[in-house]
Amino acid sequence: MTDLLCIGLTTLDILGRPIEHIPDAEGTTLIEEIEVVPAGTAGGAAMVAARLGVSVALASAIGDDRKGRIIRAELAAAGVDDRLLKTLPGVPSSATILPIDRAGRRPNFHALGASMMMTIDEELHAAAAAARVVHWGGIGAPGLDGGPGAALLAAARAAGAITTCDLIVTSPAVVDELKRVLPHVTWFLPSAAEALTLTGASTVEAAAEVFLGWGARHCLVKDGANGVVMVLEPGSARRFPAFDVVPVDTTSCGDGFCAGFVAGLMRGLTVKAAVRLGAATGALVAGGLGTLGKVQSYAATLAASETMAERAA
Repeated sequence: MTDLLCIGLTTLDILGRPIEHIPDAEGTTLIEEIEVVPAGTAGGAAMVAARLGVSVALASAIGDDRKGRIIRAELAAAGVDDRLLKTLPGVPSSATILPIDRAGRRPNFHALGASMMMTIDEELHAAAAAARVVHWGGIGAPGLDGGPGAALLAAARAAGAITTCDLIVTSPAVVDELKRVLPHVTWFLPSAAEALTLTGASTVEAAAEVFLGWGARHCLVKDGANGVVMVLEPGSARRFPAFDVVPVDTTSCGDGFCAGFVAGLMRGLTVKAAVRLGAATGALVAGGLGTLGKVQSYAATLAASETMAERAA
């Protein structure tokens, strides 16, 4: 039985830092670091979860190109089960170029590819029904929206799985899909920017309550340096502080939080401790370049969640 099944967006991230501007003319500019690593709401969460010792499988799609071969090789090296990762002939793999500045900010250039063309088959339905946790990172993919994703999550919940959901994009169509999917989601894990944009709410706390009204059982909103807002039921909003770190690259912090939170739940932590583990994981991701950042192991991340200084309010 798979502990965690991550489904949805998988990209190849090509990152460099520090890059403060793009030169107008040709020439060579020396920088400190370049990294190439699988990422995405599904691929990135799977990579971090594997580093935290979780038995994790990834369901997504890549192309039969060099980028796809790198993605598959790196997932295997990280210990991620890739048997549900489909290769689509003649299609490029999704990829993103990220010039990271000295503050860790990350404008990006994304090329759509195979990941957004994935579909759900009987094999994936069976895998979801057998997983302890299903992490849904596929909202916005044409083959998953409109009913197939909601049906898979409903079946997973009926089989006893915990279901979590993160977002790829925000658009008017996302609201309609969330209203299909959220009734089958145990923990919804959007960012603050996504929550406010999608709901039109004036505060993160109010946005989280909108998501509960759309069907989510619980909501955790990732609010960057402001920490995490947890709403278990209407009127119960609670804010957890962020950890005080100097960010190197904030690209995959959200995916790191999701992976850390799920890892904590699987290890039997309380919800509060799991939230702190998720926040510590995101902070460690921010401490280095790329998906894994400075995440080393579950034990080291748990210790960090208990000893790192909290950011002042």
